[in-house]
Amino acid sequence: MSGKDPIRFFKDKVSFRFHDKEGVKKWLHRIIKKNKGKTGTLNYIFCSDKEILRLNKTFLKHNYYTDIITFDNSEVKSEISADIYISADSVRKNAEHFKTTFRNELLRVMVHGLLHLFGQKDKTLKEKLEMRELEDLWLDDYLKNKFKARAK
Repeated sequence: MSGKDPIRFFKDKVSFRFHDKEGVKKWLHRIIKKNKGKTGTLNYIFCSDKEILRLNKTFLKHNYYTDIITFDNSEVKSEISADIYISADSVRKNAEHFKTTFRNELLRVMVHGLLHLFGQKDKTLKEKLEMRELEDLWLDDYLKNKFKARAK
């Protein structure tokens, strides 16, 4: 990846360590490419529950907390551009609930938002199971590639 990377990470009034940013960017680019897309501008904004609730009320007219809201900014179908807001508070709670690490849950939510941009839905039980299967597939891909990089 030469020049300015179109995948960016921002923290909005939250604090946590985000390791391996470059590895995560490569992984996200790989997901986009495997789904026959082109990377546009992807902004991942990590925020609080309070902020995600405000966004949910303001833009989606939903009065509840969620872990992620994806705003699709794509102007060309194959080019993936979005602002993806992720509640670090919800990720932390979900990691505890699902007995996983904060990091793995964060990666899962990050790919979840990306999958929505490719048209993957999660409203019905069948769609939720398909989404979870794809999340698991891509999370495994990240972990395998990270392990390969360490072995070199």
